[in-house]
This record gives sequence, structure tokens and C-alpha cells, in this order.
Amino acid sequence: MFFRRSKPASGAPEFIIAGLGNPGAKYESTRHNSGFVFIDMLAAKYGFKVNKIKFKAVTALVEINGHKCLILKPQTFMNESGQSIREAASFYKIPAENIIVVFDDISLDCGKLRIRRKGTDGGHNGIKSIIYHLNSDNFPRIKLGVGKKPHPDYDLADWVLSSFGSDEAKLMRQAAENAVGAVEMMVNGEIDAAMSKYNS
Repeated sequence: MFFRRSKPASGAPEFIIAGLGNPGAKYESTRHNSGFVFIDMLAAKYGFKVNKIKFKAVTALVEINGHKCLILKPQTFMNESGQSIREAASFYKIPAENIIVVFDDISLDCGKLRIRRKGTDGGHNGIKSIIYHLNSDNFPRIKLGVGKKPHPDYDLADWVLSSFGSDEAKLMRQAAENAVGAVEMMVNGEIDAAMSKYNS
């Protein structure tokens, strides 16, 4: 991966880029924290720290491709992610279509990626919370595949809170890296091109 240094952005952001997950060390390597993995990879590539506490989240204000972006890791736990995003969006008056959300998806194989302009929650409680708090589903999102349950009777909560195997972890990191590339295009208004390049 090519690493670059991003200078901290000043002034109000144009975009919110939020990765969803659960706070706390015990959740760090779980499937449900794929959005956090993406944020960590974005931060590593651009050389910034996500460590300012605001909007019930840890945040950073940076510039990506000339666009000021608020990077957000909600610390509310997954089911209340919308609280954090609503507070940030309301404070900076950022419309839903400029809020990019990255999260895990069990309907996609591990390592696959799917970009959408908008849509329903698809049974994902983090997205359900965001739609509720924004009163809109008109925000672009990037779904990171974490694999289907091993069998239909497997408890969903147990599955999304399970850790990746070593091979899966490699696939997940590749998907998160692709999501970084997709976000770089999306803030430039190239969402169709990002979908064409990265959707799998």
C-alpha cells in the first residue's frame, strides 16, 4: 500500500466517514468491528490518529483528496451508532448523502465488498440506528463481507462477535484496503466508478 501523510484539516468538514464497531479490547478482532478495521487502515495510510473524543465517538478531522472529512468511530456500541452520527451531522450540517458508512455484512463472503448509494438496513442494527436517527436512508455505504453463519442454527450474535481465522483476516484487510480506495473516489463524487471498480 502507498502511504501518504495527511495534514490535519481546519474548518468545517464536507463529509463524515464512519466505520462501525463496538468499543473495547474484547471486540477488537471480531467480525462486527470490520468498520473499525477500515478506519484504522485509512488512518495508517494517511498518517493521522483517531483520538479526539467528540460526538460519542473518537474522531479525527483530516483532508482526503482535497476534501475535509470528519473520521468517526462511534463509541456507543453498534446498536446505537446513529446517536453519534446524528450529533456530528447536526453540528456540522452535513447532509445524509455526504455521510459514508462502512460496516460488516454477513451476506457477503469474507473479503468481498459492496458499495451502495442508499438502502434499507438489511437487518444490520447499526444501520437501522443510523436510519432512525437521521430519518433518512439516503447515505452511501460500503459493506465489508465477513462471511455467512456456518449453519442456519448458529446464533447470529455469536457469529458476528467471533474472531476471524488467519486466512479470513488477510481477506478482511484486503477488503478494508479496497474500501479506502473506494472512499477516496467517493469523496470526489465518483461513486459509480467506485462501484464499478470495487463491487464484488
